[in-house]
Amino acid sequence: MEKIQHSHVEVRGIKLHVAEIGTGPRVVLFLHGFPEIWYSWRHQMIAVANAGYRAIAIDFRGYGLSDQPSEPEKANFKDLVDDVVALFDLLGISKAFVVAKDFGAVPAFLLAVIHPDRVSGVITLGIPFLIPGPVGIQFDLLPKGFYVLRWAEPGRAEADFGRFDIKTVVRKIYILFSGSELQVAGDDKEIMDLVDPSTPLPPWFTEDDLDVYAALYKNSGFRTALQVPYRCSQLDYGVTNPKVTAPSLLIMGEKDYFMKFPGMEDYMRKGIVKQFMPNLDITFMPEGNHFVQEQLPQQVNELIINFLNKNSGI
Repeated sequence: MEKIQHSHVEVRGIKLHVAEIGTGPRVVLFLHGFPEIWYSWRHQMIAVANAGYRAIAIDFRGYGLSDQPSEPEKANFKDLVDDVVALFDLLGISKAFVVAKDFGAVPAFLLAVIHPDRVSGVITLGIPFLIPGPVGIQFDLLPKGFYVLRWAEPGRAEADFGRFDIKTVVRKIYILFSGSELQVAGDDKEIMDLVDPSTPLPPWFTEDDLDVYAALYKNSGFRTALQVPYRCSQLDYGVTNPKVTAPSLLIMGEKDYFMKFPGMEDYMRKGIVKQFMPNLDITFMPEGNHFVQEQLPQQVNELIINFLNKNSGI
């Protein structure tokens, strides 16, 4: 961990926090989800650097140690894509592998669709091919009280989270998202109420890890994090041919609650997703949950490095 270097790079008027380890022309960019941050990729960054790659992880704008956008309520997925392209240009990176988790998969897919020449390959964890807008998640099929719907309501999550300190909020979300069932609150409850305060952290997530996350979210707050992804997922980004032709890998935990999204299991297991990603391989991990890269890092690292080597001509 101490070998990971940290800097701030100004792109598009925003200073992005960049964590980096390793050198050379073969670059792997890691994109986090929520409630994650660059630190979510700590195990993978060190492993790919040891395998001969240059590993870069960022905090998205408005997250962690990166600057807030001037108008957080207007932030959207296209901003994240444009930030990545600007970062590549500034760092002299012509092309990179992109590894993304949770909502970070969305800008990864958009990047591969809009700027295919900048992407050597795509690995996503926990999310198959989805892009925002009409062809994305069908929100009308989601159960009433589901966290995605609740947090899409302006002010709802702010009031829910505001009852607790930031460390408690991150703890509750990590516990909640580690489960295999959809997180649905009744009319008389909020999402944070779904976690019993006595519930321990998952065994693979330490109090020290929690302290790191809490400090980073204390710095940024949740203002931008609730806008992107939860409040901009229905925007149409004008993608008319949503297809990723780059070599791709989906790593999916079979105990990931995302498997319970309406239609998602068939979408993956029946290969429907390959209509959009014809060069996709899918690996299901029987014990994997939503945080599979932190839960089972050695297995995930092996899958990632094998994919990188295969598609780097090694």
